[in-house]
Amino acid sequence: MTKQYMVIEQFHPGSRDKVYERFHLKGRMLPDGLNYLNSWLEKDGDRCFQLMETEDFNLFDEWIQNWKDLITFELIELGEKPRA
Repeated sequence: MTKQYMVIEQFHPGSRDKVYERFHLKGRMLPDGLNYLNSWLEKDGDRCFQLMETEDFNLFDEWIQNWKDLITFELIELGEKPRA
């Protein structure tokens, strides 16, 4: 079953330029099965909020290994959207 997650990325102090440099060179470096849906930057640009989905939560471990030297991650599993 596919689940959605809000990923909060906190860039390490002074690492923002390095994050963008790596992103422009290598992309998101997502493993197959971990899907990016959308993202938003905090006004100061030091935090990024990403909406992602996967059937295998363990794929986050592989992805985080590519970025953990520059970013701290918080993963939040999302429930169903409330009905109007």
